[in-house]
Amino acid sequence: MDDTLRPLAVFDLDGTLADTAHRQHLLERHPRDWNGFFAAARYDTPLEQGVRLLLESARDCEITYLTGRPERCRKDTAVWLERYGLPPGRIWMRRNDDRRPARHTKMDVLRRLAARREVRVLVDDDELVCEAAERAGFRVVRAGWGRTSPALNAAQEREGRT
Repeated sequence: MDDTLRPLAVFDLDGTLADTAHRQHLLERHPRDWNGFFAAARYDTPLEQGVRLLLESARDCEITYLTGRPERCRKDTAVWLERYGLPPGRIWMRRNDDRRPARHTKMDVLRRLAARREVRVLVDDDELVCEAAERAGFRVVRAGWGRTSPALNAAQEREGRT
């Protein structure tokens, strides 16, 4: 089937497909070590529950990745997806200078995608992103299987970095 006819399944990376627990301590420092946090993403291990859902979704949907990672992480992100044999798909990333909370950046992308294609599901671990997507009428699966520190949650909202 032509992918342009298939609905989209949109998957977040950090905390949904990638286990970030080993690098979250870098955000507990002041100042936060954002460069180290993103550089360590290449060492993330896959989250089994997220990968399983991704592979199931790929049977009926085209996969699209929507992450709060900055554009400068694109190469490491693509290599990570390939290393773990995850389905190919477009990777949507925030501009390097975009510090808006993920609920804003991700909703902008979701609305653009939905204007052209059916978005079957969004899978994300960020509660505020999930709430915004549901309010906008998207079907959401909350990725509650990852471990997110309070420091990461606060940084996502106040500093708009991931």
